[in-house]
Amino acid sequence: MPKSFSFWPPNTLGARIRLSVVVLAAVNLIALFFVIWPLGGSPAELNRQASDLRLTLRQKQGSLERTKKLVEKIKSGRGQGDDFLKSYFLPRRTAYSQILDELTKSAAEAKLKPKESSFATELIDGSDNLSMMQISANFEGSYGNLVQFVHLLDKSNSLLIVEGLNATPQQGSGILNVIMKLDTFVREEEAP
Repeated sequence: MPKSFSFWPPNTLGARIRLSVVVLAAVNLIALFFVIWPLGGSPAELNRQASDLRLTLRQKQGSLERTKKLVEKIKSGRGQGDDFLKSYFLPRRTAYSQILDELTKSAAEAKLKPKESSFATELIDGSDNLSMMQISANFEGSYGNLVQFVHLLDKSNSLLIVEGLNATPQQGSGILNVIMKLDTFVREEEAP
């Protein structure tokens, strides 16, 4: 009677050899699977992924450079804005006297006679330290004097905006009664 064949337990040399062949064939099949379909992908897929990552890196670096340039422009703009505010917006403590002095000097140079003036300030929406000062000033003088006065205000270092000008002649003379509405801007000074 022939012997019965069994893989386990390998009790004969032939059974052990057959078991070894089956195990080696299974291991070779697994290795073949990983050669054909590697875990990380094929070399072509890995190259494509690498090129995609390089492209993404270049895009991110370009975006970073643009952002750095924007930051520099914002810093520069803030500095220029602060310089503008310091140059043309008057400090609140001295704004009234500076404007009154400016108007009086310009009127004297243009030979206009200053009369009463009134000042009012109101906060600028969206700002907690900037206000607009509205000035109503009355003068008396000739048309030539008025033109010279407006020219002097235009050349002034202060930021004065002529909102309105009303000139009415006095009856029987070449003298004008002038009512001017002016705007300027005031800033709160920071505490030391």
